[in-house]
Amino acid sequence: MTLARVFEQLAGAEAPVEFTAYDGTRAGVPGADIRFDVRSPYAVSYLVHSPGALGLARAYVSGMIDVSGDMVTALTTMQQVLGDVTPRDKARIIRSVLGDPLLRGAISRRLDPPPQEAPFSRVPTWLRHSKRRDAKAISHHYDVSNTFYEWVLGPSMAYTCACYPTEDATLEEAQFFKHDLVARKLGLEPGMRLLDVGCGWGGMVMHAAKEYGVRALGVTLSKQQAEWAQKAIADRGLSDLAEVRFLDYRDVAETGFDAISSIGLTEHIGKANLPSYFGFLHGKLKKGGRMLNHTITRPDNLAPSIKQGGFINRYVFPDGELEGPGHIQSQMNDAGFEIRHQENLREHYARTLTGWCRNLDEHWDEAVAEVGEGTARVWRVYMAGCVLGFNQNWIQLHQTLGVKLDDDGESRMPLRPTWLG
Repeated sequence: MTLARVFEQLAGAEAPVEFTAYDGTRAGVPGADIRFDVRSPYAVSYLVHSPGALGLARAYVSGMIDVSGDMVTALTTMQQVLGDVTPRDKARIIRSVLGDPLLRGAISRRLDPPPQEAPFSRVPTWLRHSKRRDAKAISHHYDVSNTFYEWVLGPSMAYTCACYPTEDATLEEAQFFKHDLVARKLGLEPGMRLLDVGCGWGGMVMHAAKEYGVRALGVTLSKQQAEWAQKAIADRGLSDLAEVRFLDYRDVAETGFDAISSIGLTEHIGKANLPSYFGFLHGKLKKGGRMLNHTITRPDNLAPSIKQGGFINRYVFPDGELEGPGHIQSQMNDAGFEIRHQENLREHYARTLTGWCRNLDEHWDEAVAEVGEGTARVWRVYMAGCVLGFNQNWIQLHQTLGVKLDDDGESRMPLRPTWLG
């Protein structure tokens, strides 16, 4: 069987995809909008020796397979391939290439994973989420290149789900609206103090300072983020109100904040640490203060919260753990927060990621020159895969608003939400 036919067999003859191979063989649908180009016989080795669909991802990241056409469309079309590649599938691949000495030799060699794969992805539960390990995991993902992120994220430098106020809103308008939505939910007013944990490049910190006159402190475990944010704060004349520190949130010494925002950090905390996390944040608030938790969630709590051997955990977010919205809310509640509002922004994250995918495609050559083709490929396939995940409800995004009651049990909240207009 030819190399192109191997992949056609895996996808199914009905898949509207064309397959080509370095040896000149072709299969699938000629002229299809999506084309998979197999550049090396060792792509088959990755398929056979890697668990589930990880082999296909490794072959793509390493450049052994190219994808022509829109990546989101490609992943949607190839879902049956990008699901788990079963042992039966692998046995069928092995049988089909036994007659080809080159492919048979490629299968016999077990390749090392591409260098972009985190070497520390497999550890016992009790070793995860120490300060040292969290710093290493965050650095793996965020300390890639500020320039790279500027191309992908756009001027807002916001690496979290935007909120689109209208169907035709741009990504930048949606990111501004998201920050403003958080500010309004928190009831920010001039003179208040805000703590933003996991602040990224300082978008929420600068928004609170500029638009609301709030004294805002942001903390991040990414040194590159902190340096970029501090320069941006100075350049925008906000140094008297805003600050970003390269610091673990657990090491914040100040207390008595009027409000706390956690936008995209809870995914990195770990299920076992949620009680202490929310307890710590509750202790940092004044009585009557509000906390807004913005986090990726999953639709239920039936499956394990971490797929340790999966692509996302190995390449993108080492040690990342997702919980259902009910579990998040329960942990906040048990830490002392009264829950006042919750909403799901699942569709908004699909739109946000689509914008990031478009930005990466438009700056592909610059991105490859900046971070290398392997890393650019990781981001391309992971962001496109997440578009699929949010669109098909594999994952969700929830904002949950809690308040720290005063001694008389007063919430100091308005009778009706003021941020819905």
